[in-house]
Amino acid sequence: MIESIAPVVNAVLQGSSAPAIPPAAGAALAVGLAALGAGIAERGIGAAAVGAVAEDESMFGRGLILTVLPETLVILALVVVFVV
Repeated sequence: MIESIAPVVNAVLQGSSAPAIPPAAGAALAVGLAALGAGIAERGIGAAAVGAVAEDESMFGRGLILTVLPETLVILALVVVFVV
């Protein structure tokens, strides 16, 4: 692990003008972490929404909206990648 980040640390310490992380890697990291966070959030929300709909069918719309809400983070991250 340390060997893989050593060139990046050396470039930063020496004041290199080249970016330590390529822009494409940064964009991929941003979208990937946004998708991971949305997936973790949807895990709990989806389980709660299914339980609420099982108890009361009128909760379907609210459960659907709350389940889809974290996915907007990933869409926003993709928009930012394409704009920048």
